[in-house]
Amino acid sequence: MRELAQRYAEVALSDEQKRIRTLWRMHNSLKETEIPIYIRAIPFHEDPDFPRLKCEDPVLRQFEYWLVEMLYRSQVGDDYAFDPFFTVNASHILLNNDIWGLPVQYSSKVDGGSYVWDAPLKKLDDIEKLVVPRHVIDEIETAKRYEIISEIADGILPVTVDRRPAWFNWHGDIATDIARLRGLEQIMWDMIDEPEWLHRLLKFMSDGILKSHDEAEAAGDWRLASGYNQAMTYAEELPDPSADTSPVSRKDLWCFMPAQEYTLVSPTMHDEFMLQYQMPIMEKFGLVSYGCCEDLTEKIDILRKIPNLRRIAVAPAANVAKCAEQIGRDYVVSYRPNPSQTICCGFDPDKIYNKLITDLTACKGTICDITLKDVETVECHPERIKQFVQIARKAIRKVQGD
Repeated sequence: MRELAQRYAEVALSDEQKRIRTLWRMHNSLKETEIPIYIRAIPFHEDPDFPRLKCEDPVLRQFEYWLVEMLYRSQVGDDYAFDPFFTVNASHILLNNDIWGLPVQYSSKVDGGSYVWDAPLKKLDDIEKLVVPRHVIDEIETAKRYEIISEIADGILPVTVDRRPAWFNWHGDIATDIARLRGLEQIMWDMIDEPEWLHRLLKFMSDGILKSHDEAEAAGDWRLASGYNQAMTYAEELPDPSADTSPVSRKDLWCFMPAQEYTLVSPTMHDEFMLQYQMPIMEKFGLVSYGCCEDLTEKIDILRKIPNLRRIAVAPAANVAKCAEQIGRDYVVSYRPNPSQTICCGFDPDKIYNKLITDLTACKGTICDITLKDVETVECHPERIKQFVQIARKAIRKVQGD
């Protein structure tokens, strides 16, 4: 484990990584740079050369997997930024062992495949069963994790504990959990049939998330390692991520806020039944990255209400040219090619190159990056990942050189 940690440190402290961190600082601050490339998802299990894990202890095994995953990534050739420290995630105490106090039952016929779930908010009165969030750290379990990783990392890189609240990212965007609790189709009916009840539910969740964030800040539990933006959390306006254990304000951090479940909801109803409740949460942070897989083509106007917005996702289903025209240079265009049309279902280098040329040309004049995400498979051809990066570099040189 110490050998793996040492190898990671060599990558993180390299001159190349210093260049990459500078690239992202400038890029996320809306400065002209070479277009960064970020391979967000890699199906490691399809590569027969991916190292087998040796640790049996759960904490060690999780850290071992992260290390070998990062070292694998270091060979891809994209612009992934390796932080020069190790992070231990704090353990949280939740009422009823669930984020909102109502356990959700999932079932799947295939391990790791698609699934269905039983949404527990079946009746309107079931809203009374939800519990108000409270930010509580399991200090004993967290200290145990920290001691284990610190022993490995001793003399190699600093270790920090990420003590941010459990209601952050996917549990802090409202959209993910409201669909889990109520059911996606039912939410759409509620917008028409029970709007007052839905507004009550949204307000309860928004207030609860904000409460947990406030409690974490009062406890000094936001740290520079706590930010997240579904890319690299470097920007000139914010302090760099670091192992510094000093408490910070949310104004020093990135916030990631998607609403994938609302992709088929109109801009007006998205604003009424989601964005206005996300807004109080986002306003507390320094910078905001909005969107994941949802098509935001018709929603750029309403997103401009977010005062600290910096990045907007342009998903595979979005109209790239229309999004780029609306975004201009006001925000980063987080352009996301369709993985099924690039490396997941066959591999045609010419087709990939031509598609990238078309979309990057449409983004010319913007501050754009390439994020290849949701790569569920490469059909057991792991070399496609590196090849995609090489093709993307070629397309970038062509477009930026014109």
